[in-house]
Amino acid sequence: MNRILPIIRKEFIHILRDRRALMIAFLTPVIQMVILGYAATTDVRNVPLAVLDQDRTRQSRALIDAFVQSGQFTVYRYVMSERDLAAQIDSGQARAGLIIPPDYGRTVTAGRDVGVVFVLDGSDPSVASNALSSARLIGVALATRVREETLARRGATTTLMPGVPQVRERVWYNPDMDSAVFMVPGLIGLVLQFQATLLTASAVVRERERGTIEQLIVTPIRPYELMLGKILPYAVIELLVVGEVLLVGTLWFGVPIRGSLILLVAIACLFLVSTLALGLLISTIAHTQFEAFQLSFLTLLPSVFISGFIYPIDAMPAALQLISKIIPLTYFLVVVRGIIIKGVGIEALLPQIAALTIFGAALLTIASLRFRKRLD
Repeated sequence: MNRILPIIRKEFIHILRDRRALMIAFLTPVIQMVILGYAATTDVRNVPLAVLDQDRTRQSRALIDAFVQSGQFTVYRYVMSERDLAAQIDSGQARAGLIIPPDYGRTVTAGRDVGVVFVLDGSDPSVASNALSSARLIGVALATRVREETLARRGATTTLMPGVPQVRERVWYNPDMDSAVFMVPGLIGLVLQFQATLLTASAVVRERERGTIEQLIVTPIRPYELMLGKILPYAVIELLVVGEVLLVGTLWFGVPIRGSLILLVAIACLFLVSTLALGLLISTIAHTQFEAFQLSFLTLLPSVFISGFIYPIDAMPAALQLISKIIPLTYFLVVVRGIIIKGVGIEALLPQIAALTIFGAALLTIASLRFRKRLD
């Protein structure tokens, strides 16, 4: 510790003197959380809908109202022909179209089945699949209601209808299925990795560019001690950032922490060791701070797309699933979502804790060996 403490003191002095960088370090996570918390959502709402109502009856208006009241669609424009409807979808102004046939109202009143055409822009599969599922549910709900009303007019009761299996849903942990509940905990891990890797990526490179690396070479400090001395000050900063992003997620987005906050912070420390060590490893590879920043962004992209932050890992090809296993964020996302959303304990997170411990020790060792190789 006699050799590590001066390095820690030196790094703290550098951090505190650079007030602009310190301000950016605390403001950037808040800005990222707020922007991504609203932008990174899987909810599909207010899909622009072009309507071709060839019936213009009370029944057709009820169908249109059912689409609008669901919150998934909003009527962008009423068109007069299928050509106009196609033009609206081709231009991108409407993402879906609803074609109601001329005899819709009469057929529905007679209790017979009638076909309604739902046209969908499939250029964006995520929007298209959610919109299609919503349209199907709206159609089923409306058909059931119309059938019940028809039976009631005829003096019959719904008990005379043939038996239909009923599925009773029970949604655990997120009953409203709000995407913010899923995305915000993931953003905590993503922001921490982004912040921690960038902060330490230029650590050794900065020493080289300022000419102070030679002073470190002649000191008796060992490579792993230098790595620890550089990691610990940034770990303190990032622990403060952890509290900051948790407050934003809880107070701003209303995502409660159902599990142990102490357990979450403890495992976050393991994750920070991995990300900070990764930044140091990058700093031993890069020759300039610009190269260090570029390599940091290169490691960030796989973390966003392959770690399970947005897309489920099980739906990926086998090769990408294997790559996801060597990304520390993959394991921390399971931890942060499990503790915040489900309230699980340490016994359910032992595999993730073991993986983060191995990653932290391995990355710190590689960074130390890499620095020793450069000293040689």
